[in-house]
Amino acid sequence: MRILVSCANGSGTSLMMMRSVEKAMKELSIPITKIHHCSISEGKSSASQYDVVFTPVNFLNMFEQAQKKGVTVIGIKNVMSAKEIGEKFAETDLYKNRK
Repeated sequence: MRILVSCANGSGTSLMMMRSVEKAMKELSIPITKIHHCSISEGKSSASQYDVVFTPVNFLNMFEQAQKKGVTVIGIKNVMSAKEIGEKFAETDLYKNRK
């Protein structure tokens, strides 16, 4: 699974969210082939290279183009919550179609 984690500046918050994503994917037994955290500006331009994008809910609209290209984009309220990340990912077609 190729995963992009994107937030405002791409440093602190996205790094913490990336760790939560890694934990959630491990709990769901989803292998990660590539994971990257970055700013929204970088994320918008590179999102189509990933299977799934995790971003805070207030940035969801920034990834509409990626969604149109078939990328799964997931908005997260609590970026520190591996539980929320896992639950939201488990609701996606991307996850359901893997089983």
